[in-house]
Amino acid sequence: MNMRAKITGVGSHIPDVVRKNEEFMNHEFLNNDGSSFGSDNATIIEKFVAITGIEERRYMDDKLVTSDIATFAAQKAINDAKCDPETLDFIIVAHNYGDVKADGSSSDMVPSLASRVKNKLGIKNAACVAYDVLFGCPGWILGVTQADSFIKSGLAKKVLVIGAEALSRVVDPHDRDSMIYSDGAGAVVLEPSSDEHGILGQATATYTEEEAFFIFNETSYNKDLQDKTKYIKMYGRRIYNFALSKVPEGMKAAMDQAGVDIKDLKKIFIHQANEKMDEAIVDRFYKLYDMDVPKDIMPMIIHKYGNSSVATVPTVMDLVVRGKMPQHKVEKGDVVMFASVGAGMNINAIVYRY
Repeated sequence: MNMRAKITGVGSHIPDVVRKNEEFMNHEFLNNDGSSFGSDNATIIEKFVAITGIEERRYMDDKLVTSDIATFAAQKAINDAKCDPETLDFIIVAHNYGDVKADGSSSDMVPSLASRVKNKLGIKNAACVAYDVLFGCPGWILGVTQADSFIKSGLAKKVLVIGAEALSRVVDPHDRDSMIYSDGAGAVVLEPSSDEHGILGQATATYTEEEAFFIFNETSYNKDLQDKTKYIKMYGRRIYNFALSKVPEGMKAAMDQAGVDIKDLKKIFIHQANEKMDEAIVDRFYKLYDMDVPKDIMPMIIHKYGNSSVATVPTVMDLVVRGKMPQHKVEKGDVVMFASVGAGMNINAIVYRY
């Protein structure tokens, strides 16, 4: 029987600080050349909600950094898996900005966030190897793909994969895109499965011709500031078009590898980037099969939690699995998909049977 990885524990951390859209009313939003928008903030926010679906987002407490919330989510996943952390073979942490202090002044990635999490969990076993993955928003899914490879090859029996990010600390307050981003963490423990449950197929791709710099870091849109800090920036329209052309293909490639009938797919846990974009991706995915999108196929948490990068997919899965989203449920034997798109530009998808 082919060995594959299955999820034995899941956990997430949703930060406590709620930031509603109204709290951005006094921001001075500018175009990328520093010029004024020419429309008032109420209109900007109204349009923003219509496209992204985001009404509020979560930021973590000023005292915390990304490796702290990564550890909170990890502890929940370890408890859920009922596993001894000393028996973990790998700890993989997906993030993009490291530990950033509340003032946003510096990003710290040495030692790796995975080493920090291992330290915070108090794991003494030196054979537990800890490393980070920088792969844009699809980083957590890539970590799960790597865990599957380690388990299949016999290199590992237990792998902890975490996605954690504090995007609130790398946003330019003069960029309206700053309203998209949030903080969060999600984690899973993966172990070998010798039956039909677990990872059935996957697809991963990196596009680096004109797409490489669709998401990048640059100084503030406010040219009057003497601030040399670089913030997260993106070409939203280009990303939207890219995602629509490439992500559905990747999702279908994962389905083809899994050998599963599209009608058996029960849930799509998609990266919570932008509600309209996610709906369009899933619509186009089903069009590849000449099908309409089934009702309730795609749980969305972006309205309340915003886009927390690598944390969105494990968080939405955790909430559904734990029964925190009553209109969605996953039962044993159900086939689900994880899918994401992000900086790189990277896309990936995993087909998984519970």
